[in-house]
Amino acid sequence: MSLSSLASIENWPVPTAAAGVVRADGTVLGTHGPTARPFPLASVTKPLAAYAALVAYEEGAIELDEPAGPPGATVRHLLAHTSGLAFDEHRVTSRPGERRLYSNAGFEQLGDHVAKATDIPFGEYLRQAVLEPLGMTRTTLDGSPAKDAVSTVDDLLRFAAELQAPRLLDPRTVAEAMTVQYPGTKGVLPGYGHQNPNDWGLGFEIRDAKSPHWTGASSSPRTFGHFGQSGTFLWTDPAAGAACVALTDRAFGPWAIEAWPPFTDGVLSELRAA
Repeated sequence: MSLSSLASIENWPVPTAAAGVVRADGTVLGTHGPTARPFPLASVTKPLAAYAALVAYEEGAIELDEPAGPPGATVRHLLAHTSGLAFDEHRVTSRPGERRLYSNAGFEQLGDHVAKATDIPFGEYLRQAVLEPLGMTRTTLDGSPAKDAVSTVDDLLRFAAELQAPRLLDPRTVAEAMTVQYPGTKGVLPGYGHQNPNDWGLGFEIRDAKSPHWTGASSSPRTFGHFGQSGTFLWTDPAAGAACVALTDRAFGPWAIEAWPPFTDGVLSELRAA
C-alpha cells in the first residue's frame, strides 16, 4: 500500500521534509520526500541513546537503579528526566524523582556513565550496539547523546520497526521503557508547557492523555516517541500497529504545533481504513 496522507508534508512551511511509516515486521507502508537525506535529529537523538543504554543494561555493563548523575540519582532517573538536573546545565534544581525536568544535561551524564562502564566512547557504543546491527549506515552521533545525532528517514524507519518488534533487546526491557516511570510526576513538555502528569518511560515520551500534544487527537494513549527542536519526530502507536518518522530542516515552532497533529491524524485514519 502507499499512504497518500504522507504527501501532506508538501504543505508544511519548511524548505525540505521527508516522512515514512513502517510496520513491526519492517514493511514500509509509504514514504514521501528525500528519505535518504541526512537531517540533524536534535532531541530525536535521545531515543537512540536510550536504546544503547538499555543494551548496556542487558549486557550487564550497567544497572538501571545504580547511582548515576547527581547525588541520589540513578540511571533510571536520567532516562526518565527525573534526576533533578537542569535543562541544559549540569546543575541540580530539585531532588531526584521529585519533578519531571526535561534535561539534555541528564542524557549527557547518561552517555558519560555508559562510556565509563563500557570503556567505549558513547558515540562508538551507539554505533556498535544499535546502528550497525540495524543497518543504520547513514546515522552518526558526534557530540551530545541528547541532541547531536544525524540520520535519515530510511534509517529511522529501521529503528522504528525495532521498537515495535525488538531484536536487539528483550521485549520485556522494551516494554519497561514504554511504561510510565515515576507515575504522577508533574513537568514541562518543551514547547507545550506544564503537564500534570508529564508521563515518560525510559528515554521515550508517553502520550497518555496529554493535551496539547505533538501527536494526533486520534493517537492512542499508548503512543510513545520523541520530537526534536530541529523539526523532527518519531512516534510509535501500538494500537495502530505502525510507527511514523518525519524529518525537516526548519526549527520546531508554531508551524509544527499546527501541522503535526492533523498530519498524524491523517496517517492514522488511512491506516485504519486499510
